[in-house]
Amino acid sequence: MMDINTLIWENENWLCKEQQLLTEADLILLYGKRDLLENPTVYNKLRTLTKGAIIVSNSTSGHIINDEVLDEGAVATAIKFKKTKIKSAIFNIENFENDIALGKAIYKELANNDLSYLYIISDGQLINGSNLVNGLKRNLDGNTLITGGLAGDGAQFEKTLVGLNEAPQSGNVVAVGFYGNSLKVGYGSNGGWSSFGPDRVITKSNQNVLYELDGKSALALYKEYLGNFAKKLPASALYFPLNLSLPTGESLVRTILSINEEDQSMTFAGNMPEEMKARLMKSHLHKLINGAEIAVDNSLVNFEKEKPNLAIVVSCVGRKIIMKQNVDEEIEVLRHSLGDNCTITGYYAYGEIAPKSTTKKECELHNQTITLTTLSEI
Repeated sequence: MMDINTLIWENENWLCKEQQLLTEADLILLYGKRDLLENPTVYNKLRTLTKGAIIVSNSTSGHIINDEVLDEGAVATAIKFKKTKIKSAIFNIENFENDIALGKAIYKELANNDLSYLYIISDGQLINGSNLVNGLKRNLDGNTLITGGLAGDGAQFEKTLVGLNEAPQSGNVVAVGFYGNSLKVGYGSNGGWSSFGPDRVITKSNQNVLYELDGKSALALYKEYLGNFAKKLPASALYFPLNLSLPTGESLVRTILSINEEDQSMTFAGNMPEEMKARLMKSHLHKLINGAEIAVDNSLVNFEKEKPNLAIVVSCVGRKIIMKQNVDEEIEVLRHSLGDNCTITGYYAYGEIAPKSTTKKECELHNQTITLTTLSEI
């Protein structure tokens, strides 16, 4: 069983329960508000409390620590493994021709026969999440589980930060590989959204930039549906994501990251392939909570009677905005199923990375879902 300690940033310092466990940690997951993490003091003070731990950090649209959802400050979770070996690597998009090449580089750096799980945190603004995931899938063994997400920046959509063993910066992707067969990992992902309105065909796009639906300006059409909400784009787009119908009969949800009034385009967190059908989506609180129930139940399929020690949650900022003051209900659902002895950590994101179902491990980029990765050591 792994040992876990949690920390909260308060009054310019890190507060923790077990100092000895912190100094012995192998991995620390640090989540915080973007403008706070831009101050290197937050990272530096955490580093002084540890020895050789790998510290992975990213900005969020809200961070989760056990039963709390926080918008301010920062939180951290320190983990010491009994048998599992880990290795980490950091990459910046400026050093690669494209996002697919970046995904290949991650494989080259971390893959070997003992790799059982890969945790990915990516910049949420400068990197095309779909291409990053595709670059990983082209190289990694189909039996290797990949989960993680894109960093967040509240509802500002200005800049996101990711770091490894230093203060986080823009444009980064961090990968942590877990090796051996001592780690039991579960996963689940679900949304709780429903489509409405007519199917629209994507007639002009360039990767994750959408220009036209049914031969008309996609942005103009989107504004027409949003009505008064259009004044608050791109943040208001989180209320109405787009559902893409895949050739397999499955679907993916895509959320806007930014808009360009000059060329009337919309940039999404993932690719928007031409000829694919798209429909607007909406949701309500009870549907989102039901989605969380399904996701946590799926994440426990591999655990039989025992419960996991740790749950890493990556939930979309769009869910948080819709749930508003009721956002804690999403975490309450997780706690009820995970039990009191499971540490819950995570953040609200600009995109979630996980397989679509429990029957296959091939990961996808999602929007507007809640994704859980549950872990324990055998």
